[in-house]
Amino acid sequence: MGKKIRAEVAVVGIGASAGGLEALEALFAGLPPKLPAAFVVVQHLEPTHRDLLVDLLKRSTAMPVSPARHRARVEAGQVYVMPPGRALELRGGALWLSKPAAPRGHRAPIDGFFRSLAEALQARAIGVVLSGMGSDGTLGLGQIKEKGGATLVQTLATARSDAMPRSAIEAGFADVVAAPAELGPRIAALLAHPLPRAEPPPALDAELTRGLDALCTQLREQTGHDFSQYRRTSLLRRVERRMRLHQLDALPDYTRLVRKSSDEAELLFKELLIGVTSFFRDPRSWVTLAKKVWPALLRELPREAVLRAWVPACSTGEEAYSLAMTFAEAQRGRARSGRPRLQVFATDLDRDAIERARAGLYPKVIASQVSRPRLARFFTEEKQGFRVRPELREMIVFAPQNVLHDPPFTRLDVVSCRNLLIYLEPAIQKTVLAMFHYCLNPGGVLFLGNAETASAVGSSFAQLDASARLWRKRAGAPAGGLTELLPSRTRAPHARNLDATSEAEPALQELADRMLFERYGPSAVLTTPQGDIVYISGRTGRYLEPAAGKANWNIHAMAREGVRHELIAAFQLAVREGRTVIRGPVPLDPEGSAQAVTLTIEPLRDPKGLSGMVAIVFRDTTLPAKARRGQGRGSGAATVARLGHELNLAVDELRLTREQMQSSQEQLKSANEELQSTNEELQSTNEELTTSKEEMQSMNEELQTLNQQLQAKVDELSRTHDDMRNLLDNTDIATVLLDGALNVRRYTPQATRIIKLIPGDVDRPIADLASTLLDIDLVTEARAVLADLVPRQLEAKSADGRWFSVRVMPYHTQDNRIDGVVLTFVDVTTAKTLEARLRDASRGD
Repeated sequence: MGKKIRAEVAVVGIGASAGGLEALEALFAGLPPKLPAAFVVVQHLEPTHRDLLVDLLKRSTAMPVSPARHRARVEAGQVYVMPPGRALELRGGALWLSKPAAPRGHRAPIDGFFRSLAEALQARAIGVVLSGMGSDGTLGLGQIKEKGGATLVQTLATARSDAMPRSAIEAGFADVVAAPAELGPRIAALLAHPLPRAEPPPALDAELTRGLDALCTQLREQTGHDFSQYRRTSLLRRVERRMRLHQLDALPDYTRLVRKSSDEAELLFKELLIGVTSFFRDPRSWVTLAKKVWPALLRELPREAVLRAWVPACSTGEEAYSLAMTFAEAQRGRARSGRPRLQVFATDLDRDAIERARAGLYPKVIASQVSRPRLARFFTEEKQGFRVRPELREMIVFAPQNVLHDPPFTRLDVVSCRNLLIYLEPAIQKTVLAMFHYCLNPGGVLFLGNAETASAVGSSFAQLDASARLWRKRAGAPAGGLTELLPSRTRAPHARNLDATSEAEPALQELADRMLFERYGPSAVLTTPQGDIVYISGRTGRYLEPAAGKANWNIHAMAREGVRHELIAAFQLAVREGRTVIRGPVPLDPEGSAQAVTLTIEPLRDPKGLSGMVAIVFRDTTLPAKARRGQGRGSGAATVARLGHELNLAVDELRLTREQMQSSQEQLKSANEELQSTNEELQSTNEELTTSKEEMQSMNEELQTLNQQLQAKVDELSRTHDDMRNLLDNTDIATVLLDGALNVRRYTPQATRIIKLIPGDVDRPIADLASTLLDIDLVTEARAVLADLVPRQLEAKSADGRWFSVRVMPYHTQDNRIDGVVLTFVDVTTAKTLEARLRDASRGD
């Protein structure tokens, strides 16, 4: 984007055709001198045209008028005229001239200059479209309006050629529609009003915030749509644009205007929707989508599968049609039977925009956005512009929808939401992104605008291509920010799949062996925090044994009697406090044996593959001699000591039981939360069913529209058939229509007197039918015409003495294909008789 021109200078771009001189003179005659703006006039002129506009405009304005020169800086109070056969742009406050890139007939010099004007000046740009042919200037006005500038258009009644003004008005890009004599004062009034700030303030003060809240409330009451969740700076920029058009300085004054005028409320509503779009906006991103996304999705699909895509905020449909075109191109080379199909759901808040998208008719200037091969394949050219072909139109269902409040579409493979998030507050952006994450299938693709990102929802999306703003949904936990729509079940932090696959077992064994043998060496086991044994190292039969009954691999059930109390108490302490606990020596035989064991219980944090597990190590040892002697004598002191030890173990076991009860209560609480989560999932399923119902309603509306269109076509074909039948039946010319294989397609009643035709002969080869003509082979002549496409005219005599002028011509279809032959037979017997008489008379003389 070029550098902005100095803040005090605005630029007014004026587009007109060569026949718009009268409108230009009237406009400049109404402009006062010394305005704080430069004026640039862009016309449709042939390169060889002698430009007299500079001299003619000098008579209508006191401002200096001169031809635009390359790299000349624009100055306030000056008028610049684009020379013939050149393209003009505004860059860094200077005019740039260049050779037109498009061929003659496809050039749009007004659009090109308006686009550069919008990029360079943003809200300080003013665009004017006057009388002219075609639709040049429409897309440029849309760019100016999107950037916050002002747009003015000549009324249709005053335009010598109303095509250009009509296109701009019907597209909804005209802020002011007036006669040329009135446009001058309106431009002067706009320039007299304080120019919009170059950038909105980073933080709005309390008074301005309250004013915007009051305006949003008023707009919601009158239109039913809430814009309070839109980004405040964007909201302020659009509101200031409307205030400038009405010459209002205070926000409360404009709020009162909206309250009084339903028309202004509707205009502000459409203003805030910013319905400016184009085909293949940011072309490089679309190229990346075509190369990376469609091939990957198509490889994973079975035959005859249906890809589902959603284009929220689709405006007039260009983005949805662009998506469908790239998909159709990705299908090139695949067999038609059984190949996947695409179903696009395109939605927008603006019902008028949805209606235009459904019509699929776009101005001819889209030739600058859509390549010639695509225009030829996906569009048909009409007088008003280019219309989308039925095979592309059938891929898309258009429906009105509020993406922030209405249920979304689900089970999607692609979501293309470009340049919507930038107009929303960050918290709402996060909610919308979470909704997209919820709607997409695993591995689904999110396509955003160049200034947008999905990073607000953390790791929920993986970036496919940074420059193209393509993201893929990650499998796993749902995105944050939409918890009411995305219920999730909580899992225990140390949960593991104990039924590991054969591929996972060697990795677990290798990690466990390495860690246990490097650190400890003796017998040991690995368990989960709940005590379930997942791996055993060495001989542990002296300490553990399988419990009787149903198999139970839990450490609490398998610990032998001598070590059970100490092991369980130490295990619970280690897990609860997350530290290593050592107990011992613990006697293995309370009846006096010297054998004992030292227990080491360690919660593991590394290596990564064992994190969260617990290691229990058994080290063999012996009891001290004093302890053994005390055991052997059975003295009272030893008995008291043993009883005290057992009492301590009992206390520990009671403590353990209490902790287990607390754990059970927590599990019950968790189960209750899981039931609540299940209830939320059921609510989500209900919302999906509601969405499916709305999709069915949208499809029903679409089918009704298609049915109406088909009925109109049937009526039109019926009328055409009646016209054709009456024309053929009431002409006294024998006519036979043949298809490409020279079979009879249709004939007139007069033809039956020359060729023996009956109604059953339709679709029969002409070669099988007898003709009364002598010395002429109709089949040979028809084949010759099909071969060289040159019509033939012959004279032939019939068996009953009549003469006929026979014409053999190619049969042309509406799309200029040759699909058969037309035979006509004109009776020229009278002419031949007169000719013979004249010839005889001349001989007698």
